[in-house]
Amino acid sequence: MVRQISTDVLHIVEPANDGYQLTLRLDFSKLPHNKESLKIITEVSSVQAVILSSQLKEMLQNVNSWDSSQAMYKPIKLIYHPKEPFYVIRQPQKIVAVFPMRFKDNSDVIIATSFFQELMDVVSLKKWAKVPPCNWSPIPPLELRGESFEDLSTNGGFVSFDISSHHVEGKRLDKTVWSLLNFYAYVKHHVKCTRGFIQRRMRRRLDNLVEVLEKSRVEDGQIKKVQGWRKMRKMVGSKSKMIKRRWGDLGKKIKRIRFRIKIHGFARFRRRWLTVPSFSSSTAYTKLQTNGNNN
Repeated sequence: MVRQISTDVLHIVEPANDGYQLTLRLDFSKLPHNKESLKIITEVSSVQAVILSSQLKEMLQNVNSWDSSQAMYKPIKLIYHPKEPFYVIRQPQKIVAVFPMRFKDNSDVIIATSFFQELMDVVSLKKWAKVPPCNWSPIPPLELRGESFEDLSTNGGFVSFDISSHHVEGKRLDKTVWSLLNFYAYVKHHVKCTRGFIQRRMRRRLDNLVEVLEKSRVEDGQIKKVQGWRKMRKMVGSKSKMIKRRWGDLGKKIKRIRFRIKIHGFARFRRRWLTVPSFSSSTAYTKLQTNGNNN
């Protein structure tokens, strides 16, 4: 497939670099400056997907080939999206695909977690009995013991699908491979759409609240309209300033009334009888000298 793209632009480097299955060298000076260049770039960018899908197809086609001498096969790590690997584990009569889920925002974690739980509930219904069983867990499965800590450190848990021979028969094989390779993209798209839907609903509710407050706000015999939810803060700020101003005027009146009333000698009485005595220490005591004639 690589040799059929363009022999002038693309060359296969043999042997491949350490840690890689294929190394390509591109000569941009021989890249044509027409629509043919876009076709070549598209074919080059799809090389990784073709290689990975061919490997995944080979694994799924051998789903029933189980060696009883091996207690458990080692997980195979596949990387289709950068920094988003998933694992394929061969088990008796099935293959398990495990996806470690990572998200940047805490709100995305909440949306994705509810989506995974709902996905498990839907798959458990009789209507969807033929689809691959789905499981979600906040901790990694036992089959991933021994993998690197960086790959297993997630905040969205682990999603796994059980693939049996029924799911790879005929044309179902290509659909299953495509679904597994694009599962990360599907989850991100769902989370993004759900977050946008929630934000639209919140703005709509806020607009309705502003509309209600517009109708109830009457000042100086005229109704002042507030357009849009962005001016909500200005209206609330003006109301708070008005309340502070009214309470400030009331407080000044109370102070003036209090200062007009004066009782001669009341200040001395208050200092002597209405002042809380101060103690030097909570554990120190002073001995009182009393006369025997006093009661």
